Amino acid sequence: MIKPKQLRRGDRIAIVSLSSGMLGDPQFIHKYYIAKSRLENDFGLQVTAMPHALCGSDFIDCHPELRAKDLMDAFADPSIRAIICAIGGDDTIRLLPYIDFDHIRNHPKIFMGYSDSTINHLMMYKAGLVSLYGPSIIGEFGEYVHMPEYTRRAVQKFLFEDTAGFSITSSPEWSDDFIPWDKKNSHMERAMRLEQHGYELLQGHGVTRGHLLGGCIDVFSMAIGTAIWPALSQWENAILFIETSEEKPSPNLIRYALRNLAAQGVLKVIRGILVGKPQGEVYYEEYKKVLHQVISHEEGLNDLPILYNINIGHAFPIGILPYGIQAEINCENKTLTLLESATQ
Repeated sequence: MIKPKQLRRGDRIAIVSLSSGMLGDPQFIHKYYIAKSRLENDFGLQVTAMPHALCGSDFIDCHPELRAKDLMDAFADPSIRAIICAIGGDDTIRLLPYIDFDHIRNHPKIFMGYSDSTINHLMMYKAGLVSLYGPSIIGEFGEYVHMPEYTRRAVQKFLFEDTAGFSITSSPEWSDDFIPWDKKNSHMERAMRLEQHGYELLQGHGVTRGHLLGGCIDVFSMAIGTAIWPALSQWENAILFIETSEEKPSPNLIRYALRNLAAQGVLKVIRGILVGKPQGEVYYEEYKKVLHQVISHEEGLNDLPILYNINIGHAFPIGILPYGIQAEINCENKTLTLLESATQ
């Protein structure tokens, strides 16, 4: 895997709308300016929106080819050092016919997003580029009042520093509060709760290591069977990470998705599983039962380590996981550690 270069203060980064175009809608564009100010003032970066990133939902919906062009042009521009997704959505897969994997491979740089951006990460993985499953412009960089410290530290670490040996710990607090995205609410701050669970080990023992690969499990069905879905050999010795979207899929849907991974042979060749905190802790216990049912009872994989309640994706706050990077799960200590840096 090719590692992108770390950022330095003063570097230029690009914002892309690769799925939903809501960043450019009149009622939401204030989130762009909050995020832009935060990236410039807190992280010292120069922010550029790609030509179609702020064109709005209707335009973005009609032009997947221009979304893809923004992405390809951002990779081609030598003055741009990183690319951050505006938000997720539900149709990034429509960009697939317009993606040049050699182009991405030949112009490596940091790429970050989550949710439906799972599709983009799988594109990066096919191109052989390490990418970062982490904050988006609307969701985290555009958070009202301030970005959570847990997320801010992760951004600082992964974008600007060496992450070899970095321990990805559980956030000491979380929230199921949601402030509606409206400019009049920009002074409102989420109510936070103390974390009661921390990382939970559902099964497994000892230490396991593997490269990180996964994403939002709701999105997997759109990628399976396409050119970007990893071959079984690429899942071999991986640590699968999964998380669920704001749609809060039913335990049955998670059961079906896990059974699909089992049918592909994925569950039998991986080294461990990381499971994100469900948004608002909805189905928190029910998802655990589904994991046990499919992985332990149906597949007989009683020793496959499963570390639960990771702060990724649609949880609040979130950190970052890097695709393709070697990581370690220590079952006894319930720790998650990166064994190499995500950047160079």
